[in-house]
Amino acid sequence: MLPSDVCGMNCFWEAAFRYDYMKTHPSEKMHLAVVACGERLEETVTMLRSAIIFSIKPLQFHIFAEDQLHKSFKDILDDFPYEGKVNYTLYPITFPTESAAEWKKLFKPCASQRLFLPLILKNVDSLLYVDTDILFLRPVDDIWSFLRKFNSTQIAAMAPEHEEPRIGWYNRFARHPFYGVTGINSGVMLMNMTRIRRKYFKNDMTTVQLQWGEMLMPLLKKYKLNITWGDQDLLNIMFFHNPESLYVFPCQWNYRPDHCIYGSNCKEAEKEGIFILHGNRGVYHDDKQPTFRAVYEAIKNYSFGDDLVHSLLQPLELELQKTMHTYCGRVYKVFIKQLTKSIRDLYDRRSKGR
Repeated sequence: MLPSDVCGMNCFWEAAFRYDYMKTHPSEKMHLAVVACGERLEETVTMLRSAIIFSIKPLQFHIFAEDQLHKSFKDILDDFPYEGKVNYTLYPITFPTESAAEWKKLFKPCASQRLFLPLILKNVDSLLYVDTDILFLRPVDDIWSFLRKFNSTQIAAMAPEHEEPRIGWYNRFARHPFYGVTGINSGVMLMNMTRIRRKYFKNDMTTVQLQWGEMLMPLLKKYKLNITWGDQDLLNIMFFHNPESLYVFPCQWNYRPDHCIYGSNCKEAEKEGIFILHGNRGVYHDDKQPTFRAVYEAIKNYSFGDDLVHSLLQPLELELQKTMHTYCGRVYKVFIKQLTKSIRDLYDRRSKGR
């Protein structure tokens, strides 16, 4: 059990309920999608490792990658000790034929593939899409559970782009409509794809409501000269016109450098720790944000089956303490607070299963 001084009784009952639910629904799969192009193989594999370590229900990975990456993915993933709880499918990068080149070069290579997932994965009811630079610090099951919190109109869930409007990009610079006060970030996107495929969306292109697949190309044509962040901007425009369709989850589910480099501004993470770390702008691979890089390196180098406390948590905390000269390093404890709980919860589940 998680001790009350670490988690409190609310967290205890949440963990107990989650464990009992997973025992009685063992075959329910969680579908996770990622799009990998260019030099993103290692980063994607590290993300998948983080998903595997803590998750309870079976995982189905949908990996969209350039053809030259498929063999490397297969060689690495086939060598993982899944213990029967993970399956994966590799897909080519595909866009509508008549506009493939335009979609592929929008923002980062292949990033806009995520917009077409509801149309490609027609037999998948719900899906968690994440960028390659995501790290799960608690079970995927926990963000997956937000699907049960959707009301009758909500089709997707994302986190705000910023918590602090004074440093917000959309509210200061955007030349297009965006959701809410500071926009939304699409690096972690939970989707009820059945609802997405069925919905007719309000838009500013026609008085007629359009379905998802009908709306994408006209939206790009209207706004392509005004968007900076590619497909994320298009999603912001969509949900600006359909705000009732979005469930907004707190910032600790999509924690980025902007939450600490100007001073800590994700209050939920300060209280509960980071649940999902998002190392955007390449911070896992340079020295600009060593706190983020330390977490990435710790998970990348962890060997499945090793003791998580001695092989992951303790070495990571030592590395994080070396980053206290940076703003993010000053709040380094938020980077291990939830990770500590996740490890204790995992060992508790294992002891119950004996």
